[in-house]
Amino acid sequence: AVITGGGPGSMEAANRGAVEGNGVSVGLGIELPFEQGLNQWVDLGINFRYFFARKTMFVKYAQGFIVLPGGLGTLDELFEAMVLVQTRKVTRFPIVLLGVDFWGPMIDWIRGTLVAEGMVSEKDLDLIQVVDDPAEAVQLVLHWTAPAPAANGEQRPE
Repeated sequence: AVITGGGPGSMEAANRGAVEGNGVSVGLGIELPFEQGLNQWVDLGINFRYFFARKTMFVKYAQGFIVLPGGLGTLDELFEAMVLVQTRKVTRFPIVLLGVDFWGPMIDWIRGTLVAEGMVSEKDLDLIQVVDDPAEAVQLVLHWTAPAPAANGEQRPE
Protein backbone atom coordinates (compact mmCIF):
# COMPACT_ATOMS: atom_id res chain seq x y z
CA ALA A 1 0.00 0.00 0.00
CA VAL A 2 0.96 3.62 -0.48
CA ILE A 3 -0.05 5.91 2.38
CA THR A 4 -0.04 9.70 1.91
CA GLY A 5 -1.66 12.72 3.47
CA GLY A 6 -4.30 12.37 0.76
CA GLY A 7 -3.87 15.90 -0.54
CA PRO A 8 -2.95 17.37 -3.92
CA GLY A 9 0.43 17.55 -5.66
CA SER A 10 2.99 14.89 -4.81
CA MET A 11 0.57 13.15 -2.43
CA GLU A 12 -1.98 12.84 -5.23
CA ALA A 13 0.72 11.60 -7.61
CA ALA A 14 1.73 8.88 -5.13
CA ASN A 15 -1.89 7.80 -4.63
CA ARG A 16 -2.42 7.74 -8.40
CA GLY A 17 0.73 5.65 -8.85
CA ALA A 18 -0.57 3.14 -6.31
CA VAL A 19 -3.90 2.83 -8.13
CA GLU A 20 -2.31 2.58 -11.58
CA GLY A 21 0.12 -0.03 -10.23
CA ASN A 22 -2.82 -2.07 -8.89
CA GLY A 23 -1.85 -1.33 -5.29
CA VAL A 24 -3.82 -0.01 -2.36
CA SER A 25 -4.01 3.78 -2.15
CA VAL A 26 -4.52 5.20 1.35
CA GLY A 27 -5.03 8.84 2.30
CA LEU A 28 -4.73 10.10 5.87
CA GLY A 29 -6.30 13.53 5.68
CA ILE A 30 -6.40 16.32 8.23
CA GLU A 31 -9.46 18.46 8.98
CA LEU A 32 -8.36 22.03 8.36
CA PRO A 33 -10.39 25.02 7.14
CA PHE A 34 -8.25 25.46 4.02
CA GLU A 35 -7.88 21.80 3.03
CA GLN A 36 -9.90 20.57 0.07
CA GLY A 37 -10.37 16.98 1.23
CA LEU A 38 -8.90 13.73 -0.03
CA ASN A 39 -7.79 13.46 -3.64
CA GLN A 40 -9.68 11.33 -6.18
CA TRP A 41 -7.06 8.55 -6.18
CA VAL A 42 -7.57 7.54 -2.53
CA ASP A 43 -9.17 4.08 -2.15
CA LEU A 44 -9.19 4.09 1.64
CA GLY A 45 -9.40 7.48 3.29
CA ILE A 46 -9.47 8.56 6.91
CA ASN A 47 -9.75 12.15 8.09
CA PHE A 48 -8.17 13.19 11.38
CA ARG A 49 -8.93 16.16 13.58
CA TYR A 50 -5.52 16.18 15.25
CA PHE A 51 -2.05 15.94 13.76
CA PHE A 52 -0.73 13.67 16.54
CA ALA A 53 -3.35 11.00 15.79
CA ARG A 54 -2.60 11.21 12.08
CA LYS A 55 1.16 10.87 12.67
CA THR A 56 0.52 7.81 14.84
CA MET A 57 -1.26 6.14 11.93
CA PHE A 58 1.55 7.01 9.50
CA VAL A 59 4.14 5.43 11.78
CA LYS A 60 2.01 2.48 12.90
CA TYR A 61 1.44 1.20 9.39
CA ALA A 62 4.63 2.28 7.63
CA GLN A 63 7.29 -0.12 6.46
CA GLY A 64 9.26 2.89 5.32
CA PHE A 65 8.97 6.61 4.70
CA ILE A 66 9.77 8.31 1.42
CA VAL A 67 9.63 12.02 2.19
CA LEU A 68 9.21 14.53 -0.62
CA PRO A 69 9.85 18.26 -0.32
CA GLY A 70 7.16 19.90 1.76
CA GLY A 71 6.38 22.43 4.43
CA LEU A 72 6.05 22.45 8.19
CA GLY A 73 3.69 19.47 8.26
CA THR A 74 6.18 17.41 6.28
CA LEU A 75 8.99 18.42 8.63
CA ASP A 76 6.81 17.58 11.64
CA GLU A 77 6.12 14.10 10.26
CA LEU A 78 9.77 13.55 9.33
CA PHE A 79 11.17 14.57 12.72
CA GLU A 80 8.47 12.64 14.59
CA ALA A 81 9.48 9.49 12.71
CA MET A 82 13.18 10.14 13.34
CA VAL A 83 12.63 10.73 17.07
CA LEU A 84 10.51 7.60 17.47
CA VAL A 85 13.16 5.48 15.74
CA GLN A 86 16.06 7.22 17.52
CA THR A 87 14.49 6.65 20.95
CA ARG A 88 13.43 3.10 20.04
CA LYS A 89 9.76 3.79 20.60
CA VAL A 90 9.12 2.05 17.26
CA THR A 91 10.99 -0.59 15.32
CA ARG A 92 13.49 1.00 12.98
CA PHE A 93 12.33 1.49 9.40
CA PRO A 94 13.91 3.19 6.38
CA ILE A 95 13.47 6.94 6.00
CA VAL A 96 14.41 8.19 2.54
CA LEU A 97 14.38 11.87 1.63
CA LEU A 98 13.79 12.54 -2.06
CA GLY A 99 15.60 15.60 -3.43
CA VAL A 100 19.25 16.27 -2.59
CA ASP A 101 19.01 19.98 -3.44
CA PHE A 102 15.97 20.43 -1.20
CA TRP A 103 17.07 18.35 1.80
CA GLY A 104 20.84 18.91 1.60
CA PRO A 105 20.84 22.32 3.34
CA MET A 106 18.79 20.90 6.22
CA ILE A 107 21.20 17.97 6.60
CA ASP A 108 24.12 20.40 6.50
CA TRP A 109 22.46 22.50 9.21
CA ILE A 110 21.83 19.45 11.41
CA ARG A 111 25.45 18.39 11.02
CA GLY A 112 26.94 21.88 11.31
CA THR A 113 24.78 23.07 14.20
CA LEU A 114 23.03 20.29 16.10
CA VAL A 115 25.84 17.74 15.84
CA ALA A 116 28.53 20.41 16.32
CA GLU A 117 26.79 21.70 19.47
CA GLY A 118 26.33 18.17 20.84
CA MET A 119 22.53 18.33 20.59
CA VAL A 120 22.32 15.17 18.47
CA SER A 121 24.73 12.42 17.56
CA GLU A 122 26.28 12.07 14.11
CA LYS A 123 24.75 8.56 14.23
CA ASP A 124 21.29 10.13 14.14
CA LEU A 125 21.94 11.13 10.54
CA ASP A 126 22.28 7.41 9.75
CA LEU A 127 18.52 7.19 10.28
CA ILE A 128 17.95 8.87 6.91
CA GLN A 129 19.14 8.54 3.34
CA VAL A 130 18.91 11.29 0.73
CA VAL A 131 18.53 10.50 -2.98
CA ASP A 132 17.38 12.20 -6.17
CA ASP A 133 15.90 9.25 -8.06
CA PRO A 134 12.34 8.18 -7.11
CA ALA A 135 13.00 4.61 -8.28
CA GLU A 136 16.08 4.46 -6.05
CA ALA A 137 14.03 5.70 -3.10
CA VAL A 138 11.48 2.92 -3.63
CA GLN A 139 14.23 0.30 -3.98
CA LEU A 140 15.87 1.49 -0.74
CA VAL A 141 12.60 0.94 1.12
CA LEU A 142 11.79 -2.38 -0.56
CA HIS A 143 15.24 -3.87 0.00
CA TRP A 144 16.06 -2.31 3.36
CA THR A 145 17.31 -4.46 6.20
CA ALA A 146 17.57 -3.27 9.76
CA PRO A 147 21.09 -2.88 11.10
CA ALA A 148 22.16 -5.40 13.70
CA PRO A 149 21.93 -4.19 17.30
CA ALA A 150 25.15 -3.13 18.97
CA ALA A 151 27.00 -6.15 20.36
CA ASN A 152 27.99 -4.28 23.51
CA GLY A 153 24.39 -3.45 24.45
CA GLU A 154 25.03 0.24 23.85
CA GLN A 155 22.07 2.36 24.86
CA ARG A 156 21.21 5.44 22.87
CA PRO A 157 20.54 8.61 24.79
CA GLU A 158 17.04 10.03 24.51
